[in-house]
Amino acid sequence: MVQTINSNIPTVTELIFARHETFYPRYGWLKKGFEAVNANSNIFLEEDAHIQLGVGKNMAKAIRYWCGAFKLIEDDRAGQSSPQTSQFGRLLLGEDGYDPFLEDPASLWLLHWHLLQQPCRASAWHAIFNNLRQTEFTVEDLLLMLIQYRDAAGNRTVEASLKKDITCLLRMYVRQGDDLSLNEDNLDCPFAELGLIQRVGDAKHYLFRTGAKTSLPHEILVSACLDFAKTVSTTQRTISLTSLLFDEGSPGMVFKLSESALCDAIEQVARWCNEITFSDSAGIIQMSFTQDPAKLSHTVLNRYYRP
Repeated sequence: MVQTINSNIPTVTELIFARHETFYPRYGWLKKGFEAVNANSNIFLEEDAHIQLGVGKNMAKAIRYWCGAFKLIEDDRAGQSSPQTSQFGRLLLGEDGYDPFLEDPASLWLLHWHLLQQPCRASAWHAIFNNLRQTEFTVEDLLLMLIQYRDAAGNRTVEASLKKDITCLLRMYVRQGDDLSLNEDNLDCPFAELGLIQRVGDAKHYLFRTGAKTSLPHEILVSACLDFAKTVSTTQRTISLTSLLFDEGSPGMVFKLSESALCDAIEQVARWCNEITFSDSAGIIQMSFTQDPAKLSHTVLNRYYRP
């Protein structure tokens, strides 16, 4: 029986399933969509948007969806108005952005973090990374968990849509093997490079790879910790290690981290950032910070991308 972290109604106001037209984000799509909106905010309302983007009609819809889901553009959920590039999108992919061509693997971790942050437009992704307790699972386990998640929220999405999300998520994060054909459908998604999910044993079983992630820089992780602390409280200047590891939407859940990996990252950043300390107070291990966490998060990102 599938185990979930809790059986409460999901802490989101709206569940969004299967908006990706069955396409996971391909190499170059996020940059392509961001640049297109930056040049013409009406592009996705135009009949020939797919021609301008050089893709099929459904792919054009998928590009719009993924750019919105990763919060690179500020897109209305009904898809009826003109999207605008977001502050995060400009910070990362703008002309003077951190990584305009997504050449640094660290940027994929940053995008993965923003994808799962609220408001999350990929509900299956949020549920699977946050609500599934076991580290090893099957497609059937994921489907049962999503049905429970859907039902707890009183949502009526059909199972076929849930299955599409499961297939898309696994194609997005799992390397697709040694198929060397040039068919685009066989290409790995760039997010497979994160190594978050892998096949184990037969083709039916999968595993969350929990622990340290060699391609996840300490600064990206600590920036996410500060982002999360901001959502927990706008006034507190401390957050416990337990919350950072196990709370819904936390870096520990989103990045599948071990306690040692998270502690090491915070300690490393605290060595150069005087505004952050890591301490054990009355048996409670916590991260403390002296500045507004949103501003400090930006400072830590700047240290990584613009040392």
